Amino acid sequence: MYTVLMPVKSNRSLEAADYVAALPDSESTVEVVLLSVFEEFEAADEAGVVRSSDLYEETDLPAHVVEVAESLEERGIDVTVRREHGDPTDEIVRIAREVDADTIAMAGRDRSATGKILFGSVIQGVILESDRPVTVLRRE
Repeated sequence: MYTVLMPVKSNRSLEAADYVAALPDSESTVEVVLLSVFEEFEAADEAGVVRSSDLYEETDLPAHVVEVAESLEERGIDVTVRREHGDPTDEIVRIAREVDADTIAMAGRDRSATGKILFGSVIQGVILESDRPVTVLRRE
């Protein structure tokens, strides 16, 4: 089996699902691990401190994750869904190792160089930190 780790942040990941479905014999030779990462945070104001761990629910899947899973399953592709809490880059790299992914497929978006510097890029972090091939799909 060829294992693809597909981090899902929005419905843009449907493009990554299309990519996976187009792999040769995807119905019989490909398995996909969909990963949704609830990003760790802490916020404070006069009312107190809110931590992401207080809000995190492992079984609370965003609608776009369910949509991508259904899209793949309708095409006959085996899908496992994972929900994790933490730093997205760290979690993607960790799960890729844990499931022994053959590749990581990520849907990207156009962002200026300044935007990447100011806001960071999970994709860039995964490319730099992972020991797996990373396929980045961009909207044309």
